[in-house]
Amino acid sequence: MQLTGKQKRYLRSQANKMTPVFSIGKAGVSEDWLLEVEKALAKRELMKVNLQQGAEVSAKELAAFIEDNSSITVAQVIGKTVLLYQEAKEAKYMKYSLEVSKLA
Repeated sequence: MQLTGKQKRYLRSQANKMTPVFSIGKAGVSEDWLLEVEKALAKRELMKVNLQQGAEVSAKELAAFIEDNSSITVAQVIGKTVLLYQEAKEAKYMKYSLEVSKLA
């Protein structure tokens, strides 16, 4: 999903006070890790992932891996933090996607 500038700004503002849900260290990322992220996003829609100091991948490499191997959209990469967004499929978890669709 391609996000417009307005949509990205809205998501960044909503994530401003969020704490990272996942943290990546020396073990790096894998397909299994990505499945866990997708499960978490199914109920949250928006979350941060943090890279620890010893991580073997950069934030940009992580963003590319996520976008290439899943339907998750990377809303922002800043420093060692990556902001992820995926529209919820169940109506009860749709918190951000309703507003994002209005901004399209």
